[in-house]
Amino acid sequence: MADTADTRTPAQIEADIARRRAVLAETLDEIGVRVHPKTIVGDAKARVVSNVDHTLGRAYVGVNSAVSEVKAQFVDETGSPRLERVVPVGLLVVGVVGLLALGGRRRRR
Repeated sequence: MADTADTRTPAQIEADIARRRAVLAETLDEIGVRVHPKTIVGDAKARVVSNVDHTLGRAYVGVNSAVSEVKAQFVDETGSPRLERVVPVGLLVVGVVGLLALGGRRRRR
């Protein structure tokens, strides 16, 4: 049978116990901070903010892409307007505004 006798002095054993108590106290303090309601709420808020930021970022990219696609329909590669597309849309806008103006006049009378 192997010899398992402890060869440490009482002072070494006491120092080891004190060291282990300090580590245990630090661990318990850390656990206490992690399970504290304010910490839990703060972590939850951080996750929500992160998710909102991620969602807003994706929305921004989507809107930016859509705007770029629409712009590409009315402007060519050199940045010049495509009159064959701009003029009909302009006439349509003027027509809709005119109809709205006429409708507003009729309601007032």
